[in-house]
Amino acid sequence: MWLLIVLITCYFRSGYSYIDKQPDFVETCHIKEKNFEACSTKAVQRLFNKLPEGIPSIGLQPLDPLKVSVIKILQGAGPVNVNASLTNVTVRGFGHTHIVSNLVDPKDYDFYTKLHLPKLRIDGNYVLLGRILVIPLQGRGKCWFEAKDLDIHVKSDVDLYKKDGLNFYNLTGVHIKYKLGGLKMYMGNLFDGIKSLEESTNAYLNTNWNLVSDSLYPILVKTIEDIMLDILQRVFNNIPATFFVPDFD
Repeated sequence: MWLLIVLITCYFRSGYSYIDKQPDFVETCHIKEKNFEACSTKAVQRLFNKLPEGIPSIGLQPLDPLKVSVIKILQGAGPVNVNASLTNVTVRGFGHTHIVSNLVDPKDYDFYTKLHLPKLRIDGNYVLLGRILVIPLQGRGKCWFEAKDLDIHVKSDVDLYKKDGLNFYNLTGVHIKYKLGGLKMYMGNLFDGIKSLEESTNAYLNTNWNLVSDSLYPILVKTIEDIMLDILQRVFNNIPATFFVPDFD
């Protein structure tokens, strides 16, 4: 199986320096204290509550809605065989993220985070040629996808480095697993706008959403991982880890 996803975001402006004074949306937790997990969970929730409105001081634009210029997908095996692209993509739902728990490994500094999103909706323009399940698909037009009750487990690969006497997190990778409680979708102008085929295909995909979700799992995982890594790198490259956890050895 081969899978390629190219993601181009458009919500960050460069040319900003890191924050050198602890902002009010960053809560300090001491890793050597017994209540660290509860404190860390609360601190990450506080940070995620801030992200949807953006952080102008580091040039991070609002993330709910999140704007993505292009998502290109090439997959060539299994139940999904597609050459597709999404443009002018808008993602809504990150503003309602609930952090269930957050752990930080005191030895290698990796994060282990569980979060819940009640709903995540993606709108955009699509171009598609390929097959999902047993259905050949071809078309271009408007589309939307709406997932509900997403439970996401995230492992973030992290190193520490020092800059100007302060510790910073260096996020090198994000790995996720997820479950969802439902999926709805719509692709307009399938099969050159033949309405009977368009409607029957969309109806089939929605009726069999769990099979569609399973078949699209690698694509959705990679897309979410890329989005999360990009956001978290931009945040932690510009906010010292010392403000979050001051007692790392």
